Amino acid sequence: MATIASLDIGLKRIGVALCMDGITPIPQKAIIRKGRKQAAKEVGEFLKEWEVDTVIVGLPKGGSSENEMKRRIEHFISLIEFNDNTKIYYQDEYGTSIEAKEMTKGAIKQKRDGKIDSIAASIILQRWLDTRSRD
Repeated sequence: MATIASLDIGLKRIGVALCMDGITPIPQKAIIRKGRKQAAKEVGEFLKEWEVDTVIVGLPKGGSSENEMKRRIEHFISLIEFNDNTKIYYQDEYGTSIEAKEMTKGAIKQKRDGKIDSIAASIILQRWLDTRSRD
């Protein structure tokens, strides 16, 4: 079974989720972004540690800053060291952060620790899995 990871790339935090069974995405500890190179290095280390062979990257669709965010996210992805056989897919992340906040209302007090970002990453991964199951 392939190990799949998803990334919700933000300017301050990178939400991360893993799926080891092809069914259930599990939020992981978010990567706090101090700089682009540091964050890309930590993401690469995470992917190697878990032997991830498929990466799902959230991309915002719609909105006035769609092209700018797409450019920034694709540039960030280009900084990550992947295994040669790693597959990368982009998935619409529209509304995932709002959905994650709704799911955790009252349960998560600290907003800057990345938990919401990693829950958003698990929603992105679930959306991707759902589209795959329809194919």
